[in-house]
Amino acid sequence: MTLKVYPKLLLLFLFNSVWTRTVRQVYDDLDPEHWSHYTFECPKECFCPPSFPNALYCDNKGLKEIPAIPARIWYLYLQNNFIETISEKPFVNASHLRWINLNKNKITNNGIESGVLSKLKRLLYLFLEDNELEEVPAPLPGGLEQLRLARNKISRIPEGVFSNLENLTMLDLHHNSLLDSALQSDTFQGLNNLMQLNIAKNSLKKMPVSIPANTLQLFLDNNSIEVIPENYFSTIPKVTFLRLNYNKLSDDGIPPNGFNVSSILDLQLSHNQLTKIPPINAHLEHLHLDHNRIKSVNGTQICPVSIAVAEDYGFYGNIPRLRYLRLDGNEIKPPIPLDIMICFQLLQAVVI
Repeated sequence: MTLKVYPKLLLLFLFNSVWTRTVRQVYDDLDPEHWSHYTFECPKECFCPPSFPNALYCDNKGLKEIPAIPARIWYLYLQNNFIETISEKPFVNASHLRWINLNKNKITNNGIESGVLSKLKRLLYLFLEDNELEEVPAPLPGGLEQLRLARNKISRIPEGVFSNLENLTMLDLHHNSLLDSALQSDTFQGLNNLMQLNIAKNSLKKMPVSIPANTLQLFLDNNSIEVIPENYFSTIPKVTFLRLNYNKLSDDGIPPNGFNVSSILDLQLSHNQLTKIPPINAHLEHLHLDHNRIKSVNGTQICPVSIAVAEDYGFYGNIPRLRYLRLDGNEIKPPIPLDIMICFQLLQAVVI
């Protein structure tokens, strides 16, 4: 059966559109009439495309250190090398940098010269995935919009490291070594505009505390979370996409209305230990419950409104908005109960 995941595709389209627009705006700001003010030397280890004079490609070059960055460079690609250190010397003239990709290198915290990152005042995007960091590097540039630190060895988040990052919209910490003790009540203080927080594939047993209030996407897959605290989502009233796949959630660990939250449109609870479908909100559009321990489905019980009301509303009424329901990998046998179809009249796909 074809899986329909329109909200994710829309999100990807919007993200790519925003990214493309940002790059174009930054590129257009560098008027060709002003290029004559820049020297066009190119480090011998790198590639400088004539059609994109403010980009420097040093990826996949076997580099062990960062070359001197020319003043004109805004986009710096250093991924897939053997770089161990980030020192101030290569960046002496690089005052216009907006984007640095250092993914897949050998960088440790001890290899980052004190204060070198915070001196890059115009930096918006910093990618340090697949390195050997043991804690979030600090201090960081105050204007950062995206910080990607996935697949490191991070077990510690220094106090106040995010306090001045009010422009940050994406923080990716997935696939690290974070314990519950690493996430204190003030850990995310200052992230007033954060939209996406990814802490999947860590070692959490509890839901993280004090998530920024503007968070739209919260990814907590592949942890060991057992309990959703009462009224947990009241402090993040805008959360739209919630992923809790591959955890240890059971029926007892979810409050009666734990997921009955009007802001949540996409709820993923696959590969947990649920034996029944938790109460959901009428606004929910995508629900993933595959690979749990559910034996049966009662549409009358899980319908966010009464079946009679749902039937009376008709197609144009204010009926529940669920469009996609995944229940495979449980102990449910077809056919789909009729009351499910009566309640969720907008359903486009059911996987069972």
